[in-house]
Amino acid sequence: MTSTFHNEIKLGEVHYRLSATTDSDESLVLELLGSLDSGEVVADGRLRLPVEGGATIGKLLSRVLGAHTRLRSRQPRHANANQPWTEALDTELRTAWLTASEESSPKLIRSLADGMQRSPTAIRARLARVGCDPDVPGRELSATAAALLGGNSGVGQGKT
Repeated sequence: MTSTFHNEIKLGEVHYRLSATTDSDESLVLELLGSLDSGEVVADGRLRLPVEGGATIGKLLSRVLGAHTRLRSRQPRHANANQPWTEALDTELRTAWLTASEESSPKLIRSLADGMQRSPTAIRARLARVGCDPDVPGRELSATAAALLGGNSGVGQGKT
């Protein structure tokens, strides 16, 4: 006896249709089709496997596809991630921090991160390197604090 199960889902711009059919020789046939509204096919494939292996193969596919997704998500989200800091960027960051209005530190750090296309963690770390107190907008680090944090104190100290 043949039986078929269909399921459809739309992810982003792509419509996916998955069919699972058992045929007379006790095989499970999985067919996947992904297409755009225009009809253009962007994904297709077919697997034939023993019926009793279906659940196990489903778990295997889930693990492999999940690992692939996690690997892709490790790519930098910020355009300037891992790019070197220049003296001009250091000056821009320092000036923005020291001339900040009455804004909270986390909010200002997020704003600077968005504007400089870097992560908030990178901005916070760099603030100390350019002699700014990352906890208090508008405040420089003392010479002692700068030395402890590996930064510079005062204006015109050059890049680190």
